Amino acid sequence: MRERINNQIRATELRVIDHLDEKRGVMSTKDALALAQSLGLDLIEIAPQAVPPVAKIMEYGKFQYEQNKKQKKVRAGAKQTETKAIQIKIATGDHDLALKAKKASEWLKEGHRIKVELFLAGRAKYMEEKFLHERLERVLRLITEEYRIAEPYKKGPKGIMVTIERDVKK
Repeated sequence: MRERINNQIRATELRVIDHLDEKRGVMSTKDALALAQSLGLDLIEIAPQAVPPVAKIMEYGKFQYEQNKKQKKVRAGAKQTETKAIQIKIATGDHDLALKAKKASEWLKEGHRIKVELFLAGRAKYMEEKFLHERLERVLRLITEEYRIAEPYKKGPKGIMVTIERDVKK
């Protein structure tokens, strides 16, 4: 959404902040526009949803520069998370499970989601659900980081899977 400037402002009254960041109080749009023009600056509506809307007197180019700078800072602070995957089989040994659980714990600590997949080949696809869930639970019990199940157990083309993520409440 673009900000309204100068004559684009539709409100009849505005709460005005001047170029020195001092509050000028509520005044009519006409008076605020006259004040801005007398200073050789623009009147920019910065909070249109407020009652009355808030407008600032400043140079529009400088305002756009500051907004872009703020957005860049927000984007730089946002951390990208990805879904990592761990694949196990029914006969995966305890040591291998421990290694995979350790890696999963590291990923959870970094804030990533993890898809734990029990790969089923051949006849294993038709085994009892309870048995397969127990096999998947083996690796989940070894994960040291606090987690919660983001997507419950579901059957996929390769087997059954569950997606977990770090539990931020704990």
